[in-house]
Amino acid sequence: MFLCLDSLTRTFGSFTALQDVTLRLEPGRIGLLGPNGAGKSTLLKILMGLLPPTSGSGTVLGLDLRTGGNELRRRIGFMPEADALVPGLTGLEYVTLAGELYGMPRRQAQRRSHEVLSYVALDEARFRKVEDYSLGMKQRVKLAQALVHDPAALLLDEPTSGLDPAGRDVMLNLIRELGRDHGKTIVLSTHLLADVQAVCDQVVVVAGGHVRSQGTTATMCTSRSDRWRVKVQGEPTRFLADLTAGGATVIAADGRGEFRIAVPQPWSNRRFFQLAEANAVTLRSIVRDDESVEEFFLRTVNAA
Repeated sequence: MFLCLDSLTRTFGSFTALQDVTLRLEPGRIGLLGPNGAGKSTLLKILMGLLPPTSGSGTVLGLDLRTGGNELRRRIGFMPEADALVPGLTGLEYVTLAGELYGMPRRQAQRRSHEVLSYVALDEARFRKVEDYSLGMKQRVKLAQALVHDPAALLLDEPTSGLDPAGRDVMLNLIRELGRDHGKTIVLSTHLLADVQAVCDQVVVVAGGHVRSQGTTATMCTSRSDRWRVKVQGEPTRFLADLTAGGATVIAADGRGEFRIAVPQPWSNRRFFQLAEANAVTLRSIVRDDESVEEFFLRTVNAA
């Protein structure tokens, strides 16, 4: 078990950032999904031992959150949302400093810094000052400092924030590879649904300081037996009219012959083929239109 939390609460004066958070998470690629201000960054800092919980208990990698601070930081890499860069240091010096702060001897930290900077494609920029880096380079050097001590788990706070599409793809590919090919447990904290869909196999939804839902994408999204995506070739007007007359509803059309259709119950898919043949159109595909992660997220947060 990677993470066990029991009734974890964190307050700041009269403000409650997290309340009664209870979680059980296996190792893997975990999406911590929620709107801005949901409590995600506070939770990451508690998992790193940087903030104590106000009440409740928990373990990460078998280490107690209240007493395992130094060991937690040796076994976990943390990429903060803020720049957290040190002006005047080169990329190599910055990552080496991070390695020393994680508890590595300086020579080992320097050697490892060269390796991780090459891994994140910053080998040619390692001797440049970090303040001269582009935004994409700054995000990658933050990932490098989280990797320098070869941690078992990575906590990544909004790692694609502000990146252009190309930079975002580079970052997500690195994260996916770290989990899939290098066996790292990754907690990806983000408000971007597409990032979770691209990388994660588990999802935790946080809103208003509470955990609203958790599970895999496949089990969390509702399976809808009454919704279908139907793609046709040919003029669809009469086909759709007959579907509507039979009690179906066309929810959306993409303008290229694909339609999202809600059907009455009970319904046999043979009816699609019968109506297509009767109206001289060809069915190219029929697939179940299950709930997307975006639909699930909006349903979960709005129900909070």
